[in-house]
Amino acid sequence: MPELPEVETMVRGIRPSVEGRLITAMKKCRCPCKPITMKPTWPRITKRVVGQRVVEVIRIAKRAVFQLSSGDAIVIEPRMTGLLLLNDPPDRGHLRVRWDFEHPAGDSSLWFWDRRGLGTLSLYSAAELSQRLAPPHLGVDALKITPRQWRAVCGKTKRAIKVALLDQKFVAGIGNLYASEILHRAGIHPQQPADELTQSQIQRMATATRTVLRTAIEHEGSTLSDGTYRNALNQNGSYQNSHRVYQRAEEFCPKCRETPVQRIVQAQRSTFFCPACQPLR
Repeated sequence: MPELPEVETMVRGIRPSVEGRLITAMKKCRCPCKPITMKPTWPRITKRVVGQRVVEVIRIAKRAVFQLSSGDAIVIEPRMTGLLLLNDPPDRGHLRVRWDFEHPAGDSSLWFWDRRGLGTLSLYSAAELSQRLAPPHLGVDALKITPRQWRAVCGKTKRAIKVALLDQKFVAGIGNLYASEILHRAGIHPQQPADELTQSQIQRMATATRTVLRTAIEHEGSTLSDGTYRNALNQNGSYQNSHRVYQRAEEFCPKCRETPVQRIVQAQRSTFFCPACQPLR
């Protein structure tokens, strides 16, 4: 699933070609597969979008948001296999939506491609956006949360810290892949109850979160073995080459170089960690 680094990469990739442009058409592509979820209805979306200018392209948690001149916002949640593309997609059969812009020279279209059809496209008014994509529905963004805020949210739950990290109300933007990488870098066992983390552990987790996510963004995200994730130009990310533990079960930990990485299941998701470098306290 695209997490914060992948969605941030998508946003940065399309921003120069989309911001400030007038939307001249918005078309739903014919796709024989499971349809993506759209709200409100397609006619209402196109009526409110076509003819508007994209004022700003931002990321909120794991969503790409196009702020329009009308005050409305197009909110795209890629979920498992969604991509925002300026170049030709991996295939034409899974294209979902196309936006056309004024001045066709150069990048005149933007595509939303989704192989599994789990992504969503919503059109919110300014009031709806601030209501639905803000507390208590979303926690503080993982790139902005401070150690003090980490202490506050950890103190409110007895859940295992890895499980808590996947809760977007706890902190926004982290998913399964980066939760394992963050906890390994911080030296924290994934089953450690969040409310039992020491001040030192919380500080290490805060530092590790910024380091892992910023480095992943620099590498334009992680393209895993299924090859689904691509940046806006339909190119692979490269952070997968720097993964320490994710999907590396039975390989020696790159930190201690003595202990094999273990895999356990938490909240029906795979967790990877080094039992030597991440002892359970």
